[in-house]
Amino acid sequence: MSLPSSKLLPLAVLLTAAPALAWAQRTGKTGGKIEDAEIEIVKERVNQLPEATRNFEKIKIDPPAKQAGPVTYTYPDFKLPADRLNPSVRVLSIQQEELAPQTGNYLKGAIGNYGTFYGKAYLHNTRSETADYGLTFSHISSAKGPIDKKNSGSSQTSLGLNGETYNGPMTLGAKLDLGRERYNFYGYNREVRRVAPPADSIKQVFSRAAVKVYARNQSTEAPFQYDLGLGFNYWKDNYQASESNFNVALRSGYTLSENSRVAVNGDVSLISHKDSLKVSRPFVQITPAYELTLDRLALSVGATLGYTGDTIRRAQQFNVYPAVRLGYTVTEDKFVVFAGLGGGLQRVTMYDLTTENPWLAPNQRVADTHRGPTVYFGFNSTPARSLSVNAKVTLANDRNLYFYNNSRRDSTKFDLVYDAKATQLLNVHGEILYNAAEQVRVGVKADYNGYKTRSLAEAFHRPAFQSTLFGTYNMYDKLLIGAELYTYSSSYGSGYVRRLAGGRPVGEVVRPTDTVVDLNLRGDYRIMENLSIFALGNNLLGRKYERFLNYPVKGFNVLAGVTYDF
Repeated sequence: MSLPSSKLLPLAVLLTAAPALAWAQRTGKTGGKIEDAEIEIVKERVNQLPEATRNFEKIKIDPPAKQAGPVTYTYPDFKLPADRLNPSVRVLSIQQEELAPQTGNYLKGAIGNYGTFYGKAYLHNTRSETADYGLTFSHISSAKGPIDKKNSGSSQTSLGLNGETYNGPMTLGAKLDLGRERYNFYGYNREVRRVAPPADSIKQVFSRAAVKVYARNQSTEAPFQYDLGLGFNYWKDNYQASESNFNVALRSGYTLSENSRVAVNGDVSLISHKDSLKVSRPFVQITPAYELTLDRLALSVGATLGYTGDTIRRAQQFNVYPAVRLGYTVTEDKFVVFAGLGGGLQRVTMYDLTTENPWLAPNQRVADTHRGPTVYFGFNSTPARSLSVNAKVTLANDRNLYFYNNSRRDSTKFDLVYDAKATQLLNVHGEILYNAAEQVRVGVKADYNGYKTRSLAEAFHRPAFQSTLFGTYNMYDKLLIGAELYTYSSSYGSGYVRRLAGGRPVGEVVRPTDTVVDLNLRGDYRIMENLSIFALGNNLLGRKYERFLNYPVKGFNVLAGVTYDF
């Protein structure tokens, strides 16, 4: 016998309530009386449930917040600063990761072979809604190095002070960075110089100071967004050379509507350089652009206008380059393709150059790089949670692109050399980054750079291929293990044939540098809540390769120390 559907619904409700009623009567937690109630059955209602997410962990961990740009990772103090790959060339180098802000204060101390001492202090205020201020101090020194012990020693010391206030409609802040670095010109020929020169006769010392004050929006919802910074950088070396740089940087945008805005970015720099000559180097660049977003299409159209006071190689001082970028979202939050046409001036300073190559000869003529016109295209993607894959191809013409070559006057030092005409560049960049709930981090980055020079025999000390593979594993916040593997292809430097020992060079011999393969490991173990021990191993393959010709790096070297958090 079948019942009509109109009678089945009330019967189903009663059957559902019956077990609960029986349980209540057994436990005695209710009087057993069923109160009068009116049940309304809505036949037209459709219950929609969200798509279920399978979670195999006992504790649910929310996904990380969406970020505006590609996520980058780093690991604090992973490499020994005194033995870094000296150093990446700025235009072509793989971008180094940036350390996420620390949330607590700590002190570090360590010792290692080569007579190495290391110390670091991070002292900041606790979390505050009104202000942030603090101090960071770092020092590392090696009494000995790979050549003639103390003749290849080095040291780096830095002190940073910063402060911000969040009262009112804007953020006001200031930074002060001070530094001192000691290096030696140990790239001499030991077969010719049978007696090692005194360390003080081949030393180079850099002193640095940089101060900056800035202001930017407090509210990200305001129609006018700005970030204005005023700064002064000072640099000097052991050869009576100095550089003073007053600079201003502006990043701004004004929202016209929900899908359009106007952006204006600008930079001003006035450098006074003194060595055997006194040179003034003005620099001004501004890029206005109109930005439009239409559904999945993002378009930016503008121009870059730049002026430099440099006159090396008779490069044009005033330049205008297009600034056009087109982006299309193929899959929202998953896959974006882009292409553009651009160019611009790139400011070059001794302050920056000596962080790349500390063995520059005195009396260098520095020039800003003219990059353009430039064509680029690529994609950004997040094919899976915690995974990002990015790639970009750039084709450019560069005038006054600097290269490092061994000096004809003294091959232990390096001169800045420039191609007589524009240098054609093909850059292919790719990266894959994976971060699983702050426990496992793995990434790989690679760059290929093809240079076509006209008057230079080679693209001196600019390797064609660079890559880095890195990863860390955090085991229950107790043990942190990390690794980095760097590779650089061989590049070129120059040796010189001299008529007599110490005489003038009569011939140049282009020589390849070594291929770099550098493996580094790190381990941190937390003994108690505020105390941990760590060990760093650098260049574990023990290869004393020459990233710069005549300058082998340290072989196998380690540091072991203690970290105290408070």
